[in-house]
Amino acid sequence: MAARSLHHLLLLLFLAGFHSLSLSPAAALRFDLQSGHTKCISDDIKVGAMAVGKYHVVVPEGGGSTSSSSSSSSSAQPLLPESHRVSLRVTSPYGNSLHYSENVQSGNFAFTASEAGDYLACFWAPDHRPTATVGFEFDWRSGVSARDWTNVAKKGQVDMMEVELKKLEDTINSIHEEMFYLRAREEEMQELNRRTNSRMAWLGFFSLAICLSVAGLQLWHLKNFFERKKLL
Repeated sequence: MAARSLHHLLLLLFLAGFHSLSLSPAAALRFDLQSGHTKCISDDIKVGAMAVGKYHVVVPEGGGSTSSSSSSSSSAQPLLPESHRVSLRVTSPYGNSLHYSENVQSGNFAFTASEAGDYLACFWAPDHRPTATVGFEFDWRSGVSARDWTNVAKKGQVDMMEVELKKLEDTINSIHEEMFYLRAREEEMQELNRRTNSRMAWLGFFSLAICLSVAGLQLWHLKNFFERKKLL
C-alpha cells in the first residue's frame, strides 16, 4: 500500500514537472485572416477553471503610419488602416456569449468557466474591397497557466523560489483534479456505452422478430393462395 502511494506521488511530481515546463512563457498564436472570413479556436475547459485571453492586430509590413502619444513624446504608436480590424465572440459549450467586441485592433477577456466542455473563440474580419489580409496574434490560457504569477509575487513580496513552489503546488492540485475529472468522464462514457449496447441488442431482437413475423405471414399467404388454386 505504501509502495503504491509512493508510486502515485512520484507520478504526480513527474507530471507536475512536465506540466510546469509546458507552462513556460510561449509565443502567442498568430493567424492570417482574409476580409469577410471567420476563424474559430476552441479550448476544452472544465468547470471552475479560469481563462484569460489577449489579442491584437499585427501591423502589416510597410503599412500604417505613426502618431506620437501626448503622454510620451518618445514613443510612437502605429496607426493601422481601417481594413485591419477584427471582431471576436467567445461562447460557452451551450452557446452563451462570454465576450464580444466588434471592429477593434486589440482587446482582452477573462472569465471563470461555469460549464465543462469546448469554449469557442471566433474571429472575423469585415468585408473590404479590395480584399485585405489581417494578421493577428491570440494568446489564450486556462487553468494554472492563466494565473498571473508575476503579480502574485509582487503582491505577496515573495522570492522566485516560493513562487515556483506555489506554482508547482497549484500544478499538482490541477493534475489531481484533472485525473478525477477524466475518471468521471470515463465512467460516463462507459455508462453511455452500456446503454448503447443494450439498446442495440433490443433493436436487433425486435428486428429479428419483425423479420420472422413477415416471413410467417408470407408463408401463410402462399399456403392460402395455393389452396385456393388447388395446387396443394
